[in-house]
Amino acid sequence: MATTQLTASSICAKGFVSFEGLRSTGSVKVASFAPLKQNSRSFRSLVVKAATTVAPKYTTLKPLGDRVLVKIKTAEEKTVGGILLPVAAQSKPQGGEVVAVGEGRSASKTKVDISVKTGAQVVYSKYAGTEVEFDGSKHLILKEDDIVGVLETDDIKDLQPLNDRVLIKVAEAEEKTAGGLLLTEAAKEKPSIGAVIAVGPGPLDEEGNRKPLSVSPGNTVLYSKYAGSEFKGADGSDYITLRASDVMAVLS
Repeated sequence: MATTQLTASSICAKGFVSFEGLRSTGSVKVASFAPLKQNSRSFRSLVVKAATTVAPKYTTLKPLGDRVLVKIKTAEEKTVGGILLPVAAQSKPQGGEVVAVGEGRSASKTKVDISVKTGAQVVYSKYAGTEVEFDGSKHLILKEDDIVGVLETDDIKDLQPLNDRVLIKVAEAEEKTAGGLLLTEAAKEKPSIGAVIAVGPGPLDEEGNRKPLSVSPGNTVLYSKYAGSEFKGADGSDYITLRASDVMAVLS
């Protein structure tokens, strides 16, 4: 049986307004097929470059307002045990160094400065900001509110959250059912309960003053199941950072 490959040049699409749910709003006509190339591993024509590249003639990039420019930390190429990782297995970093900050923002009649300083090592939300290739390195321009906290060590347990963020050490999953049956790793339900390790100074009100959070370090809390950003500590424990509004209750 002959093997064929559908090529982009042989497709004629009409009436495509959106791809909601992978359904088209019009019709697709296939004009021809081209022979399939054996051992084809990539589709170069479909590669999309997400980062914006700044030309070398520009030597300064100054963020505006409450935005921050972060130089992205390089992805780890080895595991803790020294095993080299393939590119596909290298976890995308969520941290970097602040290299420039904006002038801040206004709250009512008060000017509020950026709370992080140049040189600080920060952790940010996973999908925040715009990636920029600048001065030969990958950077991220993001709003200050997308920065989760300041981390000056290599262990997430030392994170100092910013604004209304909370750092929680996730409770271990139950290993047995209520009837005493042992659970496999796949069957263990991921808990949404943990101990508060650190909290931010609170959000700013309209006058530029901090509003203290309703949770404190040491509290055991119940939080929204799909909120926040997850991290693995140096000791193998699971941690999560989330907004205080995602904490639903304090347990005692």
